[in-house]
Amino acid sequence: MEEKEKPVIEVKNLIKSFAGRRILNNVNLKIYKGEVMVIMGGSGCGKSTLLRHIIGILHPDEGQVLIEGQDINAVPRQELDMIRHRIGMLFQSGGLIDYMNIKDNIALPLREHTALDENVIDIIVNLKLSMVSMRGMGSLLPSEISGGMNKRAALARAIALDPAYVFYDEPTAGLDPVVAGVIDQLILDFSKKLSVTSVVVTHDMQSVFRIASRIAMLHMGEIVTVGTPEEIKSSKDPLVHQFINGKPDGPITFLQKGDNYLKELTEK
Repeated sequence: MEEKEKPVIEVKNLIKSFAGRRILNNVNLKIYKGEVMVIMGGSGCGKSTLLRHIIGILHPDEGQVLIEGQDINAVPRQELDMIRHRIGMLFQSGGLIDYMNIKDNIALPLREHTALDENVIDIIVNLKLSMVSMRGMGSLLPSEISGGMNKRAALARAIALDPAYVFYDEPTAGLDPVVAGVIDQLILDFSKKLSVTSVVVTHDMQSVFRIASRIAMLHMGEIVTVGTPEEIKSSKDPLVHQFINGKPDGPITFLQKGDNYLKELTEK
């Protein structure tokens, strides 16, 4: 992509290790306003770790995460809180509080971070429920709704404060193809209609090519390519080709260090 504007989110030379194991290795990534950036890669490649760095839950060993030019690991706590108020997060499990009904789950960030009157909060909650096609279901508990509805309710909570950025961790995990398509359409709608900048971590290839403006592929803690869906589909990189086509044979192998027993079986 020819850079015509400054990125709203920039990851610069990010390094992170746990227990001596390098999880992210010199990661660089630019995300632009209004786009849907999909970060894809196999299990354990560092996708969720990268996402947690971008939202400020984890701190890098080296490198920076800049949001609108501010290093989120260097700003005072009060400024970091202000940045976080502009961020919505959809967790893989949904993350709804099980003893609260759907209305109270969505109202929680409004009650915690604003001084709005309860009547105004009710109006906002109903609006958000309407946006995910769940109007009238606010009195139900999370245990009383389906997995797909749980994800939609969690998404309504994620946009309760009208965030500029929404981050999604495996948003279609565990959903059937039709419900996954509904979640994908909501992501696109929020991006286009609300000018939300979206960052989606997933290995669901149908979703990847359905929603992405651009795609970054992580492999063993490194970004191996960034491009549009068309560029990724036509990539000659054997890593990319194997991953997007789900090929068992190629440079991506499941035999890692320490898998001696499995290796011995395959060699017999």
